[in-house]
Amino acid sequence: MAKHVLLNNIAHKDLKIITQYSARFGDNLGSTLTFPTEFGDIQREYPILFRKESANGKFQSVVLLGFKPDENLFLDEFRGWQADYIPAVIERGPFLIGFQDQRVDGGSERAPVVHVDLDNPRVSEIEGKAVFLEHGGISPYLDRINQLLLRIYEGMQISDAMFDAFLALDLLEPVTLEIQINEREQYCLQGNYTISASKLAALGDKDIAHLHRSGFLRCAYLAMESLGNIQRLIQLKNTRT
Repeated sequence: MAKHVLLNNIAHKDLKIITQYSARFGDNLGSTLTFPTEFGDIQREYPILFRKESANGKFQSVVLLGFKPDENLFLDEFRGWQADYIPAVIERGPFLIGFQDQRVDGGSERAPVVHVDLDNPRVSEIEGKAVFLEHGGISPYLDRINQLLLRIYEGMQISDAMFDAFLALDLLEPVTLEIQINEREQYCLQGNYTISASKLAALGDKDIAHLHRSGFLRCAYLAMESLGNIQRLIQLKNTRT
């Protein structure tokens, strides 16, 4: 069971995090969440797809890592994660964004703060990267985590607006991925969506300008271009069969 607590440099002065990637840490995932704020890095190495959340029907962005739920083709148990960029929700490890009431100009507001899951198997006081420096300062590792959490937080803030814009212009279309590895092994991945290239190309100048000003036109193109990375997944799969 997760044990989320507010991170602080007194209670967690000796906290260390194991940063290697392995199935024993839950990294054997066939897909994981991603956010518009990291599409530029993600699309260079991974396919970006869209899926509906079963609970509320909202769209979310996902990174495809393998063709089975527990298959991460970028994960090598001996060499670690085999890609230059690691999705932010993976690299953040046991850290997450929480919220705390803070006094601002005589009132209060919910502000994002850093929490840590103390029951996460990466958490240690013996091995790993130190979270805080000897005298309580933020370590370079925690500084990196703060950057990742900010990227996730900002991505969460604009994700719904991006999908609202795509839906308003009818740009999302379902896509079925039929993957042929060899004569004996093939996969059919359903329930995913992508950007309709034909509908995007048919948009008028006003709609294109609106998407461009919002930054979502770039997101649409990055998502479409990322699908070329499915071939890389097939190549990675072939090296393991």
